[in-house]
Amino acid sequence: METFVYQDKKKLRCGYTTGSCAALAAKAAVRCLAGGGCVKKETILTPGGETVQAEIMQWETETDEAGTVIWAQCAVQKDGGDDCDVTDGLLIFVRASFGESKDEEVSITGGPGIGRVTKEGLDQPVGAYAINSVPRRMMEKEALSILKAAGLRRSLCLTVWAPDGEAAAKKTFNPVLGIEGGISILGTTGIVRPMSNEALTETIRAHLRVLHFEHRKFAAVSPGNLGSDWLMQYAEEAGLGEQEKTRFRESIVASSNFIGKTVDMAGELGFSGLLLAGHIGKLVKLGNGIMDTHSREGDGRMDTLLSCALECGGERPLLLEIRKSNTTNQAVDVLNHAGMLEPVMKKLLVRMKEYLSRRAMDSLQVEVLLFGSRGELLGKTEGADQLLRKIRKECGRNEGQGTD
Repeated sequence: METFVYQDKKKLRCGYTTGSCAALAAKAAVRCLAGGGCVKKETILTPGGETVQAEIMQWETETDEAGTVIWAQCAVQKDGGDDCDVTDGLLIFVRASFGESKDEEVSITGGPGIGRVTKEGLDQPVGAYAINSVPRRMMEKEALSILKAAGLRRSLCLTVWAPDGEAAAKKTFNPVLGIEGGISILGTTGIVRPMSNEALTETIRAHLRVLHFEHRKFAAVSPGNLGSDWLMQYAEEAGLGEQEKTRFRESIVASSNFIGKTVDMAGELGFSGLLLAGHIGKLVKLGNGIMDTHSREGDGRMDTLLSCALECGGERPLLLEIRKSNTTNQAVDVLNHAGMLEPVMKKLLVRMKEYLSRRAMDSLQVEVLLFGSRGELLGKTEGADQLLRKIRKECGRNEGQGTD
């Protein structure tokens, strides 16, 4: 049964997670192992209470001399609906076989294309395959339901793999999070909802947790790649050494539009400071108290710059020019031409710091580096450089070494 959601007045089709794919394939493979044959379709009830049905592909089995199935394997193709990511279209395979025990135990492991966890703070322990807890429970539940229906009391061994998973994983956050060699088997509800914020915010939380388990107290935050690159360049100009670069890059959390939520999560995990870096077109909204910088959540860019210019003594002709600007880049040029760029940026940064500190409830220090369209530094809050030095100091420590 297909599920739809409406976003920005568009009807969008939902898909299902890699966790649902693994559960569907596991159920079908165990059904075959238990004597139920190789089905063409399989159905599960997701943790979110929705039914998912998918086509079962690429069956393979091995039988003994008596014709009894020794193992069975099959695949389900990931369908992200109208929210296609790099895993969309991947085949998720599961092989099922009986274990030696007569107890109803299910052993779940991974194979090629499934990543391994190399850092603490993630859902699975270091060394384990990145098959998260909810998908593991889904697979176990579906597999045992088949055994119960068949009247069998046996243990099971389930192996998950994805032939194209390693290549796909290079385009995900997995390498940054410390998951190497493949994709993760994910999902909490079993359903992919187009334009949902859940996956992004969980990735932010996971990144912060990894840093937290490395005993980091300070982290950098940037909405996107440009901000990260400019921050790296700024840090290098400030003396960032070659040995620090990799760990510094790993400490930059990609917040996307969810700056407020990133501050919240960092506070919950006990961080002491965040250094936020990005383009003025995105970050200027913070000066108006807008903590989700997606355009649908609000704009106010020119109004914010205009009011800052007014407080700095800007006269009517300048204010009108700012108001007529189509982009923040154009407004920056207007301010620069009028000789007002520096004071207006200082005023803007003071406002941003006030709103960010209020969001953090003063539980952690938040500083800002503000860049223009060419990567030029437009301004910084008073404690930004000091916080940068603290991040660099942590990056110079060995992994797992505590703070002073």
